[in-house]
Amino acid sequence: MLTKKQVQLLEFIQKRMDRDGVPPSFDEMKDALDLRSKSGIHRLVTALEERGFIRRLPHRARALEIVRLPDAMARARAPGFTPAVIEGDRIDPPRGAMVVEAAAIELPVMGRIAAGVPIEAISEVSHHIAVPGSMLAGRAHHYALEVKGDSMIEAGINDGDVVVIREQTTADNGDIVVALVEGYEATLKRFRRRGAMIALEAANPAFETRILPEEKVKVQGRLVGLIRSY
Repeated sequence: MLTKKQVQLLEFIQKRMDRDGVPPSFDEMKDALDLRSKSGIHRLVTALEERGFIRRLPHRARALEIVRLPDAMARARAPGFTPAVIEGDRIDPPRGAMVVEAAAIELPVMGRIAAGVPIEAISEVSHHIAVPGSMLAGRAHHYALEVKGDSMIEAGINDGDVVVIREQTTADNGDIVVALVEGYEATLKRFRRRGAMIALEAANPAFETRILPEEKVKVQGRLVGLIRSY
């Protein structure tokens, strides 16, 4: 039998993976469950592991995999449940391999996106990549970008990863977006609206949050998936 907080944590992880394609950070888990410190999240994770609902993936910092869900959650999620990796890679393929579903779609890779200091805006296709169709939402236009930098590492996004972006011009608070700054710099950050200002938040304490007038920030897309090569 799981406690209320343990169930809430599993539900939060599941919903964020479904929405963003990348895991929530421990800080986000802490805020979502209204806990005072990340140590409470670590205790919940340990308890879930001991009960067989998640497992820790070796040799990766804070990497966990959902193994199963409580019966009530599993029924609500039917048909079928595919284990998802949190605080780490979405897939765990053999070394040197990239896992792609059979129903893959070719997306243009529009160069590199800064997860750190913004770089010049991206406008040219460098190559194409096969992306699982399950990552793509409806008929919206999607594209891919190679990540440069480690400012989003606590959101599970590493230097060299390829992120899948749904093209859109709006975002909700908490979305990870491609933002065009002052018309010429592009960056991958978490979006927060603060009145007439926009905060572009890193997921790495070594990087400061940038707060800009809303007219200087244009959303160009929202993160919906991530691919990692080995």
